[in-house]
Amino acid sequence: MGVVNVNLSGIGSAVMMGWHSDEFMFKERGRRRVIVGTGPAIDHVPVIATDEPLTKHHLINYFLSGSKPKQNWRIGTEHEKFGFDFKTLHPITYKQISALLNGIAVRFDWDKIMENDNIIGLKKDKQSISLEPGGQLELSGAPVKTLYQTCGEINSHLYQAKTVAEEMGIGFLGLGFQPKWRLEDIPGVPKVNLDFSSEADMIKKMRASIALQPLATALFANSPFKEGVPNGYLSIRSLKVNQVDKRRTGTLPFVFYDTFGFEQYVDYALDVPMVFVYRKNKYIECDGMSFRVGLLYDEVSLQNALDMIADWTPEDIQNLRNKVPITGLNTPFQGRLLRDIAEDVLKWAKEGLDRRCLNESIFLDPLEEVATTGLTQADKLLKMYDNKWGNNVDAVLPLKLNEENGSEECVSKNGWKMGMVCV
Repeated sequence: MGVVNVNLSGIGSAVMMGWHSDEFMFKERGRRRVIVGTGPAIDHVPVIATDEPLTKHHLINYFLSGSKPKQNWRIGTEHEKFGFDFKTLHPITYKQISALLNGIAVRFDWDKIMENDNIIGLKKDKQSISLEPGGQLELSGAPVKTLYQTCGEINSHLYQAKTVAEEMGIGFLGLGFQPKWRLEDIPGVPKVNLDFSSEADMIKKMRASIALQPLATALFANSPFKEGVPNGYLSIRSLKVNQVDKRRTGTLPFVFYDTFGFEQYVDYALDVPMVFVYRKNKYIECDGMSFRVGLLYDEVSLQNALDMIADWTPEDIQNLRNKVPITGLNTPFQGRLLRDIAEDVLKWAKEGLDRRCLNESIFLDPLEEVATTGLTQADKLLKMYDNKWGNNVDAVLPLKLNEENGSEECVSKNGWKMGMVCV
């Protein structure tokens, strides 16, 4: 497997215990064969073949077998956006989502993923497009070597989605939370995945990722509205997801114990109730970016981060997670503001990217501006809401493409640019 799931939007270390296979467990030449589905940053779906029932030992070896040498490390990203109807400014329905997915499949040669007669996603090569619970469209990217490649992949996806969507009168919104609509109005329907070289390497990356997750939440804070008005948070997304299911989100204290390793993570995963099983082409419910690459793929930068968090306790990290959705980069922590810590971490991340010799550090320029000024995207949105927008959140909805420079950047009717275009 060799995948560390790191969520850039600040919703924590989420675990979805879902087993993916055409046959969850079936016979092949007299042997039990289980195909275990994983995140996007892998080159193939690993197979566990055994004559005996599947045990915890098999799962531990599964993690061990996924370790990769550094030259084979890859980057896998996920890109999520909300769809809305241009005319009504309401979230799109499943009927519209279905037509959108079918249109992308036909025009751009994607394979459809069906559940009975319903289209629920698309796949092409090592990429997939799926639906999130609120009807969001999400790209799970292929494993690639550089930030330029993942940037090009996202821009290509946005071009394809927008080409079909605009003909249907559908727009996309690049925020972390629905800014306008009530829960009953929503149809029910930047994460990055990184490799590890060994169990020890996985431990270091997990510890640094979880400890610095509140920092990522603050830097990427972009959800200050709810039901058409300011919600009192810079990142209500982080708050809400942690409230939804505490078994799968939040800080994992055992990651910082001396005993932590693959076995302890497997124990944790086995204790988390499964969300679903995918068996015989059916989903069965079961009750009960650059910033990271520069830090975690460079030994010097990773060690700098580990040295900094060495005296952070799980309680410290959880307290930070609780405060950051409200106060963002201005959160006090150990005698400093979080924005001061952000400047140090971004410096290390930039140095780490420079040592990759791929000229990737330019992707951190927008985050450096956020850390230097202390103004997140959420802060800017709230300022425009209070002034330029006249307390009308409808202005946040992008209504046209930026035709002045031919980019795929969306611009709201008041000139606010949606999202970030790669260069």
